[in-house]
Amino acid sequence: MNNYIATYYNADKLAKAWSVIRSDFLRETCTTLYITLVATLFAILIGLPLGVILVTGDQKGIRPLPKPLMAFLNGFINLLRSAPFIILIVVLMPITRAIVGRAVGNTAVIVPLIIAAFPFVARLVEGSLREVNSNIIEMSLSMGATAWETVFHVMLPESVPSLITSFTTAITTILGYTAMSGAVGGGGLGNLAITQGQQRYNQAVLLAALIVLVLLVQIFQSFGTWLARKADKRIKE
Repeated sequence: MNNYIATYYNADKLAKAWSVIRSDFLRETCTTLYITLVATLFAILIGLPLGVILVTGDQKGIRPLPKPLMAFLNGFINLLRSAPFIILIVVLMPITRAIVGRAVGNTAVIVPLIIAAFPFVARLVEGSLREVNSNIIEMSLSMGATAWETVFHVMLPESVPSLITSFTTAITTILGYTAMSGAVGGGGLGNLAITQGQQRYNQAVLLAALIVLVLLVQIFQSFGTWLARKADKRIKE
């Protein structure tokens, strides 16, 4: 243990780590937040309507869709969800290059992040909507509301607390993915940890990056939990 500390946390390593922290950590933290928030926004914009379709288009849903179409959607979502993110980044490089003009960089890594995250969001939304009391849905339909009126005025409002919790889970997951994207040229804390920490054998930089990422996850999780509680009508102040 003493040899480990002497090797990786000696005065020279700590001085170099402090220099990296002062010069680069704020910028790379902002880069991580930029990538995470933009990717989460687009993942929700794609995943939310997909999740609605998965619930309403089911054979027992309020607006059943053809079985082959639902089978294709479910299979497509499951396929993307099963692909490891680090491999997905490489496979999607031609698509990323076609969309943003380059396959690496801060903006480029957002493309595979969105593609990796929106199926996850769709499943989270599906789970949230399936928690809505079926009696409320049936009552809405029996009163003459259309399927989409029931979705927008009953199902989505009733599932807001659960959706907030789901989106919080999504953003913390995407935050973890951004750290992984540093292995293939994406910016942010993950890239900093690899280039300034792992490749230069400076464990202090790796530890500092880990601490910042954990703090960001805690902030997002705490805020999401608070927001979900505020939106839950069952909880009295």
